[in-house]
Amino acid sequence: MAKSFRCRLVTPTASVFDETVSYASIPAWDGLFGVLPGRAPILARMGAGELRVDFPDSSKGQGGSRSYFVEGGFVQMAGEQLTVLAERATPVEQLSAADAQKELDALMAKSIPESVKERQAQVDRLNRDRDRARQKVALARGQKSI
Repeated sequence: MAKSFRCRLVTPTASVFDETVSYASIPAWDGLFGVLPGRAPILARMGAGELRVDFPDSSKGQGGSRSYFVEGGFVQMAGEQLTVLAERATPVEQLSAADAQKELDALMAKSIPESVKERQAQVDRLNRDRDRARQKVALARGQKSI
């Protein structure tokens, strides 16, 4: 069995990376799942959260990990290639805890009036946006996703 696989992270505006990895943790729409070499094929809808990729040790040195805050899109594992098509991907080290907290505070202050047409759909969207902002705050502060 292979000890690594190819992983590509692509957004509508950029190819973020295309490298050999030994593991990937994917924030799917319905929860996290991990990908190891030899994984069965899968096509899944992405959610929002931390995409973590681990790199294998090589002659260049010890592996390591890299994390991204990703939002939406799809992920596909076929053969020994994982393709992550994300609507947005931001390296975790580029997240600002202060900006993420401001975003969360603004979303927490927002409410949907009772009289709004299709209110439940808007409430559901607001709740998803709040969850996304909470994830971003946690990652920016160096905490595990919540």
